[in-house]
Amino acid sequence: MRSFAATWTRTTTEKTTDLGSEDVPTVASGFVALVGRPNAGKSTLVNALVGVKVAITSDTPQTTRHRLRAIIDRDDAQIVLVDTPGLHKPHDALGEEVNRSSIHAAADVDVIALCIDASASVGTGDRWVAERVSKGGRPVVVVLTKADLVDEPTVARQLARARELVTPTAEVVLSAKTGENLDGFVEAVLPHLPQGPRFFPRDMKTDQPVEVMLAELVREKVLRSTRDEVPHAVGVQLEEIRYDQDRDFHTVSCTIYVERESQKGIIIGKGGEMIRTVGTEARADMERLLGTGVHLDLRVKVKKDWRRDGAQIKRFGYGEGL
Repeated sequence: MRSFAATWTRTTTEKTTDLGSEDVPTVASGFVALVGRPNAGKSTLVNALVGVKVAITSDTPQTTRHRLRAIIDRDDAQIVLVDTPGLHKPHDALGEEVNRSSIHAAADVDVIALCIDASASVGTGDRWVAERVSKGGRPVVVVLTKADLVDEPTVARQLARARELVTPTAEVVLSAKTGENLDGFVEAVLPHLPQGPRFFPRDMKTDQPVEVMLAELVREKVLRSTRDEVPHAVGVQLEEIRYDQDRDFHTVSCTIYVERESQKGIIIGKGGEMIRTVGTEARADMERLLGTGVHLDLRVKVKKDWRRDGAQIKRFGYGEGL
């Protein structure tokens, strides 16, 4: 496989820092927002950069509904990655809320990483995103994701189209799936981070509450297991988590919400087959996350048109709900 690092990491501007004082910390420490269209590979990239799974992923557009922070910690730097929901033209209150979350995230960081899928045409959706994230005057790094799916002429065309949308400070071509040129991403954003203290403990990988992560693991398995008419209508709420110290064992209870009785039937499946599959797969991930055995209790309820109910969206914690 060709080396993206050698061919496709290009810094277009240089940033210098005036230390000025011996008291200035020597660690580059700051925030980088990953923004882009739905399904641009942002969450997969975050997981690859951090080295552990902190964000759920699926082939379903708009999988990410929470804004989460994940931490890359090095001896010389701490990079806080802000994974954002995909920006898109909203069709309901949920879409408006997650868009608002992404735009807020992009307004309060040191660097914006504009993620563009190398295997998908650069079009009006990317332009719509670029217009919204470039207004704040933050340095923009163009990140071409999923490069393992395309050849070099396609990469060159995609980068040329990306330059029509923004004037990047750097361009990085990488593959989160293969791990190719992840270091190129780090080296592209580092020059733009201010010197300062670390924001998080060095062994911390994410600030996402464990309760949110557990609920999201259930939603991920539903997205991966069900047909197209169900995923966007699914919300998951953690009802209870109990820890038995003597047995070193957790009991987790979650409710899966949908908008129609027909959707409830799909998630439960014939003879309960689908809900058992979702539970088995989610429980395995929970055990890896918690480091203990887990008993997972899942229930499915109908809440009609919950995606149009702002109060319910916030109860799920989606967008700015937390």
